[in-house]
Amino acid sequence: MKLNELKHVDGATHSGKRKGRGTSSGNGKTAGRGQKGQKSRSGGNVRLGFEGGQTPLFKRLPKRGFTNFFRKEFATINVADLARYGENAVVGPEQLLRDGLVKNVRCGIKVLGDGALSVKLTVQAHKFTAKAKAIIEAAGGQAEVI
Repeated sequence: MKLNELKHVDGATHSGKRKGRGTSSGNGKTAGRGQKGQKSRSGGNVRLGFEGGQTPLFKRLPKRGFTNFFRKEFATINVADLARYGENAVVGPEQLLRDGLVKNVRCGIKVLGDGALSVKLTVQAHKFTAKAKAIIEAAGGQAEVI
């Protein structure tokens, strides 16, 4: 038996109701919508969260917090992740994107100081933590701010 040969068990599926197809169908004329009112009309229904004119819950709850629209979000990478590159390699944002170490550059790349590095590298990024810069320079490499 193959997946394309599978069939539903008899009685498991039902055809949908054909609404508005004459009085004898049982769903003619008003098509099961009732007589008058907002919900009987085309496009008529209440929006999500509407409570019949009562102040909705999302408006009754207090506002909290603050979103800074001007914040800069950096893509982060640890020094330990840079150890995969060979001696005297120049590692920049394009290289990190190509190798999949960073998914999105966002506002820039920030190198964090988690891990160890034994390879001499020239790392080009937008920001470095003090610890990351110290680790890169201790290995004999350079930390270049773009």
